[in-house]
Parts: sequence; structure tokens; C-alpha cells
Amino acid sequence: MWTRFLTIALLTFVAATAVAEQGTVYKWVDSDGVVHYGDSIPAEYAELPKQVLNDHGVTVEHLEGKKTPEQIEAERVASELNARRQLQRRADQTLLATYLSVDEINMHRDRRIELFQAQARVTELYLRNLDSRLNALLTEASGFRPYSRDVDAPFIDPGLAKDVRETKTTIERHQQNLRKYQADEQQIVARFEGDVSRFKKLKGLDD
Repeated sequence: MWTRFLTIALLTFVAATAVAEQGTVYKWVDSDGVVHYGDSIPAEYAELPKQVLNDHGVTVEHLEGKKTPEQIEAERVASELNARRQLQRRADQTLLATYLSVDEINMHRDRRIELFQAQARVTELYLRNLDSRLNALLTEASGFRPYSRDVDAPFIDPGLAKDVRETKTTIERHQQNLRKYQADEQQIVARFEGDVSRFKKLKGLDD
């Protein structure tokens, strides 16, 4: 048995050495468990795992074979998980480098909220003025078609019609801005709540 083992090992080494003299040496095992060596991979073995050997027959590189759908999916999930962990690690480092206490986080939150609330107040005031202007324009336009029900009423002056359209458009735009400020404020509150919770966890603080 020992003699047979030595013979197989010697033949394997000789085969690998002979191929090595020709350049890059590949080693692979087929589905029957037979070991092969060659300076190129036959097409029928292209999807099998392989090893690259140096001039001494020592493996210097492993080449993966064709991956199964399950392996590909597992690698994708692992890659996404690792990416999320890296992002969280950097976020944690930034959080700890930016704030020294929960009170600092809350103060920063309050300043951001005040900014959105100030923008909202200015927008609300402007909208009230625009509403007053639109009501006055519509009152003036009510004596003209198409705003008047009187079939004999004259058509509205183009300049007045333009003022009505532009005022309505401006109101709609500022209403959208107001909704955005309000949504941004809610997002800021939620984000800082998350920061406080994470800060406490990283610092080991009790609620």
C-alpha cells in the first residue's frame, strides 16, 4: 500500500513538473475524482474549480468554478450585509465625533426645526397675501366672461386674465413649498430621534 502511494505521488509530481516546464500549470479534479494537469483547461472542464501551480508543483492560486444560483445569491446577500455594516460603522464614527452628549444632539435638532418653522411662517404669510390678491382679482374678473354667468358680459381683459393665472400658479407653488417644509421638519425629527437612540446605545446610556 505504501509503495503504491509513493508511486502515485511520484507520477503526479512528474506530470506536474513536465507541464510546468511549458508555462502556467493548472490542476483540476474531474467528476470521477481523477486529477488532471495541463497548461490549458479543456472546454469540458472549464466550469470546474482549478489550482494554479508554480514550477515546484506548489499551489499559488485557486480559481473558482462556475457558481450555483444559490452561491451567487448567498454572495450577493453577504455583500449587501457587509456594505450596510460598513455604512453603519462610518455613521457611528461620525455621530460620536460630532456630539458629546444627548443634549447637544437635541440642541442641533431644535435649531434645524426652527429653520423649517421660520420658512413655513414666511410662506404662510406670503400665501395669505396672495389669497387676498387672488380674491380681489376674481372679484374684478367676475363681471367678465368666462367668470360671469351673464352671456352678454364682455370677455375678460387679457392682462387681468394673466394676473389671475399667474397668481394661482404662484399660490400653488408656495403651497407645495409649505408642504415640503412641513415634511422636512418631520423627517428631521425622525432622523434626530434615531441619532439619539443610536448615541445612547453606543455610549451605553440608559433611557
